[in-house]
Amino acid sequence: MIKKLKIKVVILSTASLLILLFLLVCGINIINYRSTVKDADEILSLLSINQGAFPEETDRPITSTPPTKPSFEGGGRFPQHMSPELPYESRYFSVVFGQDSEITYSDVSKIASIDTQIAEQFAREAYSSEKSRGFIDEYRYYRYDENDTVRIIFLDLGRKLEAFYTFLSTSIILSVLGFMLVVFIISVLAGKIIHPIAESYVKQKRFITDAGHEIKTPLTIIRTNIDILEMELGENESLSDIKQQANRLSSLTEDLVYLARMEESAPLAQMIDFPLSEIVKESVDPYFTLLQAEQKSFTCTIQPDITFFGNDKAIRQLISILMDNATKYSDIGGCVSLTLQKQSRSILLTVTNSTDYPIDRQILSRVFDRFYRADLSRNSTIHGHGIGLSLAKAIVTQHNGKILADSQDPHLFQIQVSLPLS
Repeated sequence: MIKKLKIKVVILSTASLLILLFLLVCGINIINYRSTVKDADEILSLLSINQGAFPEETDRPITSTPPTKPSFEGGGRFPQHMSPELPYESRYFSVVFGQDSEITYSDVSKIASIDTQIAEQFAREAYSSEKSRGFIDEYRYYRYDENDTVRIIFLDLGRKLEAFYTFLSTSIILSVLGFMLVVFIISVLAGKIIHPIAESYVKQKRFITDAGHEIKTPLTIIRTNIDILEMELGENESLSDIKQQANRLSSLTEDLVYLARMEESAPLAQMIDFPLSEIVKESVDPYFTLLQAEQKSFTCTIQPDITFFGNDKAIRQLISILMDNATKYSDIGGCVSLTLQKQSRSILLTVTNSTDYPIDRQILSRVFDRFYRADLSRNSTIHGHGIGLSLAKAIVTQHNGKILADSQDPHLFQIQVSLPLS
């Protein structure tokens, strides 16, 4: 159990870290990409105002003190938040389409890597898409109506996109390396993190085992003295009650000690191949008469010749626990059924019983807890300790299987056990 707890701590911690890193890397790079596209669209909007060109700076005399605000000619003003060096850093070209959708003008004077033929090819592709903005290769374009024509301006974002992809790959690599380092640290420190829990768990197991052994002696003395008093005084209702409660306490102690041992990570002893079908049949045979005496119907369907590798004594106890539970909590005149069948890679054991009270599906996950009994209204009339299904779960877990409670019908309670085939 401690090993499984350590694995859960590592998995939950690393999963949380992985989600956090994923969100951070995605968020930062999305913001970076959108900022790049936004800056490009602002430049394209400025170019569109000035018919595919930047506003030109007016002639000014050379003085020792430069003007505080440069002035520009043209159809638009140069925004103050943009660098005056922008016209010299940007590479762009534009193509104009006439009313007949034919190219009437191409300007590639501000870019060296694109000739007129390629510019017109890109323009036709952007024109046919009918989108106002978009990407073609590493060029961001803006299409707009200009008088009776359509102008498409392309801006080269090659260097900015290259910087973006470099930042993206770098952030991913650093995140992966950081994730691996943190996983290693968590794996090393997980033992120290759960050490208090592990120590408390070990003390609890030791206490149950030691207390169980200590209680056996006084219980044996009590039962022996009761037998002596019965021989001297004869049958007595008070002595019978004391003896019954002593036997119940003894049974509870044995079950708790057995449960503590079963929940340890050590594998079961005497794991052998045995005929599971015959073991199940032998275990359920005594219940036919018992259920018949209580006016309950019993249906048993066992697929023959099923073998299983495990502890046959533990499996017998598992069958007894499930059948005892179904017998005790089934209603008078109700029904109990057991099925055993082999599936592709597992063995499925199902025990179902009817009930005279509706079952709340919310409590199904708690029926395997120690001392939990869902049928509170009948606890006083049904004998039991409330740890039977906890023992069943421990046995199934020791065999690497799965057990779950289900209730498709409010008046039907079902336990399903899946045991893996070797």
